[in-house]
Amino acid sequence: MRATLMYAAGDVRVETVPDATIIDSTDAVVRVTHACICGSDLWPYKTLKPSETGRRMGHEAIGVVDATGSDVHTVKAGDLVVMPFAFSDGTCIFCHEGLQTACLHGGFFGMDSGLGAQAEAVRVPYADGTLVALPVGKDDALMPSLLTLADVMGTGQHAALMAKVGPGKSVAVVGDGAVGLCGVIAARRLGAEQIIILGRHAERIALAREFGATDVVSERGDAAVERVRDLTGGYGAHSVLECVGLAESLETAINIARPGGAIGRVGVPQSGTMPAQQTFFKNLTIAGGPAPARAYIPELLPDILAGKIQPGRVFDRVVGLDEVPEGYRAMNNREALKVLITL
Repeated sequence: MRATLMYAAGDVRVETVPDATIIDSTDAVVRVTHACICGSDLWPYKTLKPSETGRRMGHEAIGVVDATGSDVHTVKAGDLVVMPFAFSDGTCIFCHEGLQTACLHGGFFGMDSGLGAQAEAVRVPYADGTLVALPVGKDDALMPSLLTLADVMGTGQHAALMAKVGPGKSVAVVGDGAVGLCGVIAARRLGAEQIIILGRHAERIALAREFGATDVVSERGDAAVERVRDLTGGYGAHSVLECVGLAESLETAINIARPGGAIGRVGVPQSGTMPAQQTFFKNLTIAGGPAPARAYIPELLPDILAGKIQPGRVFDRVVGLDEVPEGYRAMNNREALKVLITL
């Protein structure tokens, strides 16, 4: 079968690899129909050290179940399923608490697991705890939005919940990428009164406004902080969604949060430091991490099916599998917001 491998920063190839097969009795093999490139895939695209074996890429997918192990009971061959970016057994203490990304036996697709979804097929460990069957056909017009359940919509929801978004609150979203835009959707769903998007790209800002953003801050650094304070009566935002992961974006998030406010961190951290004094004296709540996307699917799926939210609009380019290297280049050069892969 064909699959995407990254051999070094900027070196993405689509090559023939051994077919995905059942290894454990809890596995399923999913024939991928839709996948995508994630903003987090751009970090290794910029920094990955060369290797001779390459790293299998892709952690978001929709596909058709081709085969299942003897201990798989919730999905069957022929089912159309969405595959969250983390696999989880669904039975451990953390899965029961709705934190599948901390599953005692789980892991992440597109990482060191060797399981990549930017491919013709993927082996899914713990299929019962990981996969969710979809009540539509693979050619349904909702496919782009349904694919966001694998990562970015669930991640935006996680950021909003960790930031304690609720009715009547002011919300600031740091980052106008796909996750930030889905964070705007999540904040609106949760009843935020004011949603401020921090970003500088005209097309993304326009989409953010359509998703529910009430204000736009295009400045950076101290100027952005002052602008957010002006928009919030001088107090800062009740809730801040940090959707980038850079030290600068976290510093901005801390500076624009009002005393007693909350920050939801979902940008993959690229720095190990945090301003301890400032967060302490502002009494800030800082929470977040890898979103348990699997936990949020039952809540978000009905809204997508009903057309209440349309997160699939974050996809602005479609490529085939052989064009994936070009998709990486386009996203890295900010020529595309998020690339959809169809097979």
